Amino acid sequence: MKKQLAMGLITLATGLVLAACGNSTESGQDNEMAIGILQYMEHDSLSSAREGFLKELEEEGYVEGENLTVDYQNAQGDQANLQSMSERLVGENDAILAIATPAVQALANVTTEDPILFTAVTDPVDAGLVESNEEPGMNISGTSDIVPIEEQVALLLSIAPEANTVGIIYNSSEPNSKIQADMAQKSIEAKGVDVKVLTVTTTNDVQQVMTTLAQEVEAVYIPTDNTMASTMPTIKEITLEYQLPVVAGAAEMVETGALATYGINYEDLGRQTAKMALKIIKDGADPAELPVETSNKLELVINEEIAEALGIDPASIVSPE
Repeated sequence: MKKQLAMGLITLATGLVLAACGNSTESGQDNEMAIGILQYMEHDSLSSAREGFLKELEEEGYVEGENLTVDYQNAQGDQANLQSMSERLVGENDAILAIATPAVQALANVTTEDPILFTAVTDPVDAGLVESNEEPGMNISGTSDIVPIEEQVALLLSIAPEANTVGIIYNSSEPNSKIQADMAQKSIEAKGVDVKVLTVTTTNDVQQVMTTLAQEVEAVYIPTDNTMASTMPTIKEITLEYQLPVVAGAAEMVETGALATYGINYEDLGRQTAKMALKIIKDGADPAELPVETSNKLELVINEEIAEALGIDPASIVSPE
């Protein structure tokens, strides 16, 4: 499927984790539910997953303010906040939704009994959250936001076929981002194109590092990185100044500054996670036996405003399939 859009018209979604406490059976009998949500930080992809999660619950008959109580906590990227918020949520809800790897890890450090559902986690095995995707083996399961790296690289190189060097930028402290960046680097180099990798550690680094990178490359790939996603307006200014096409890992990053992506819809991923939560809360499924799921819906998303600013015909950008 192909989507073309002007800036600000794209609407796609973000992700979450659930943990059930001892009163879940009682709540289920009353057709009431209490959900805790721990979101790592504020940006469009994560928020879209959360919104999709709640929309799915509403469509299943659980309406916030009526028979659904939601305790939403946002750590704003602060590890200390994650710790205190995790302690607050555990034992107080029928389930807890954790959005992004640091949020799940914080909850996992607080409880090994309450069921937890995650979303917007790239590699739950590498993050130590599950024993395997097929058989999690612990109190945690959920949805992975692993993106089609090979296809995204193919998309970028089709947009910039003359590029000699492609830049990759991400936050070195985000394990999910490093996994994707390493995969992208390997894929780009396999096609005979050089790669320049630069990393940041905070949002304060982005402008300087991105400006340095822009002077050394002809195109840029950015994985689904929380720090980069929250600073896409800054990245947009720099890449337009240097006339660089950017393919990003998430559709929400296209809305706020990248040229295009071929990837998942985070709202749909949140909805998918909610369905898993209901299996645990209503049907009594054991998260240890509930396989980790990935999205099977991929979309080509193009920011027409960016394309025109780069002198690229949006119609020339096609799905890598």
